Amino acid sequence: MKNKKIQLIGKNVIQDEIYALKKIKSFIGNSFSQLVKTIINCKNGKIIISGVGKSGIIGKKWSATFSSIGIPSFFLHASNASHGDMGQITSNDIVILISLSGQSEELKNIIQFASRNKNIKLIGITSKKDSILYKNSDVKFLMPSVKEADPGNIVPTSSTTIQLVLGDAIAIACMKYNKFGKLDFKKFHPGGSLSVKLKTVSDLMITGNKIPFVSENTTLKDALGVIAKKGLGMILIKKRNVTTGILTDGDLKRLNRKFENFEKLKIKTVMKKNPVSIEKNTLAAKALSIMNTKKITSLCIHKENKKNTTIGIIHIHDILKANIS
Repeated sequence: MKNKKIQLIGKNVIQDEIYALKKIKSFIGNSFSQLVKTIINCKNGKIIISGVGKSGIIGKKWSATFSSIGIPSFFLHASNASHGDMGQITSNDIVILISLSGQSEELKNIIQFASRNKNIKLIGITSKKDSILYKNSDVKFLMPSVKEADPGNIVPTSSTTIQLVLGDAIAIACMKYNKFGKLDFKKFHPGGSLSVKLKTVSDLMITGNKIPFVSENTTLKDALGVIAKKGLGMILIKKRNVTTGILTDGDLKRLNRKFENFEKLKIKTVMKKNPVSIEKNTLAAKALSIMNTKKITSLCIHKENKKNTTIGIIHIHDILKANIS
C-alpha cells in the first residue's frame, strides 16, 4: 500500500469522527442541562460510572476526570457488580451507565439495583431510545447514531469518541458551575510537573521571623547587620504593621558612596517607598515574570486586599529552586 493511500485512510477516519462530533454537538440540549444539574446537586453521595467493553474504558476516563475536579467518583466494573461489588453503591449516589445499545446483559443487574432504591439516581447514556437502560433511567441522555470510522461500521471508533467528548463537556460544565479554579485543581494534583506549574507564592514564601523587618527609625548601620543576618539581600521597613519601604544591599552600597555619615542615616530618609507586593495566591511563575519585568529579586506577599500588610517574602532563588521558569 502506497504512502498516500495510508495517509488518505487516516484522514478519512478523522473526518468521520469530526462528523460524529458535529452530531453530538447538536444533541446538547435540555437533557444535557438536567444531567449536569443532577451531578452538581449530588452533595452527600458519589458518582459511580459503569460500562461494558469500550464504553467501560470511556467510563474510567469520565470517572478520573470527575475526581480530578473535586467530584467524588469511581468506576464500577459491571461484571464484578453482580458478584458483590454492588455494595459499593449506597443511598444518595448517582449511577451513570454508558452503553451504546443500552441492552448489555452485564448492566441489567445494576439497572435493577438502582431502580429498587429511590435514593439512587440512575443516569443512562445510550443511543437506543427503546433500550432497557433508557426506559429505566431517571435522567436520560440520548446519544446520536453515528457511522463508525471502519469500512464495516462495526469497530467502536466514532461512537466512543463522542462518548469521550460528552464526558469532558459534562465535567467542564460542572467545573465552571462550581467555580473550580487552579487552586482547587492543585489540591488534587500534588505531584508531577502540573503541581510545579500550579505552585503559588504562598507555597514558597518566607514568613515569620525570617522576614527582615526593621522600623523606620533604624540606622543604616543597624540595617546592614539585619541584611547580613537574614541573608536575603534586602530589608523591609514598617511602621506599626504597615510596610512602608524597602532597601536592598545594592541600595546600601550606593548610599555608602553618596553620604559621608552613611551609617548614622535613618532608613526612612532613604528607603524606597511602596515596595511591589502580590497576593498570596498568585502563581509563582507569575511572580517570576513580575521580577524579570521590574528587574528585582524579591516581592512582598499580602493577603487579599491588604497590600500594605506583608505576610511573606518571595525571593527569585526560591522560585528557581522549585524548578519554576
